[in-house]
Amino acid sequence: MGMQRQLQGLGKRPLVMGILNVTPDSFSDGGMYIEKERAIEHAREMVAQGADIIDVGGESTRPGAQPVPLEEEVNRVMPVIEALSRELDVPISVDTYKAAVAEMALERGAVMINDISGLRFSPHMIDVVARYKPWVVVMHMKGTPRDMQKAPSYEDVIGEIEGFFEERLGYLESHGISREKVILDPGIGFGKRVEDNLAILKNIDKFLHFGCPIMVGPSRKSFIGNVLNLPVEERLEGTLAAVSIAVFQGAQIVRVHDVQPARRAVDLAWAIRRAV
Repeated sequence: MGMQRQLQGLGKRPLVMGILNVTPDSFSDGGMYIEKERAIEHAREMVAQGADIIDVGGESTRPGAQPVPLEEEVNRVMPVIEALSRELDVPISVDTYKAAVAEMALERGAVMINDISGLRFSPHMIDVVARYKPWVVVMHMKGTPRDMQKAPSYEDVIGEIEGFFEERLGYLESHGISREKVILDPGIGFGKRVEDNLAILKNIDKFLHFGCPIMVGPSRKSFIGNVLNLPVEERLEGTLAAVSIAVFQGAQIVRVHDVQPARRAVDLAWAIRRAV
């Protein structure tokens, strides 16, 4: 089942991307899936629960996270990507901003790069995208994971993200990469205040004019905890509310930890969006 066919089916229903963190320190499930066999088994479970894409990441991008050396990230993710691309019939995405990691992942069967930096942190990422022509997620982030939540501020968060997307799409097109395989992610939780994250979810439809699928990733994030006064392990209901509203507003991909409940919430939100 190819990535092209799946994304062409976006008009039929939004896609659910399952998060597979092979890291010891991710904010909500760090260390749980670091062993290769456990990671592969969890990916199988997510596909059985309705995941359309599996997103494999080897470096935590939680607020305050420290960068991971290239070799360590490679050792974490490559065996998992290689195994999953052989076994699963859903597309595999690599969650990285390092061009070398992205290239190795594409060589091993990944078909999507999910770059939190929007192709800004690694100068050679654009060359990898131009050469392999994968699907690429361009995400908006203010700062870096280490410092992004120290004091983010916006006069107009939606307008600023729109401007970023416009600039990034122009950058890609200047290197011969059309927007046909570009997915835009407004970056909930990445250099955003609580009110910014809420505004993004309320205004997802403002990003649809770019003609690219919009992806959102609110899963278990701190703005949900702040609004509901709940710890990370109790944010499922808030996550489901956020993905439902995002889909109702036009998001075509949701990136989540809890695939089965998200699949159900997304499908109902989509049915309501399509209702006459």
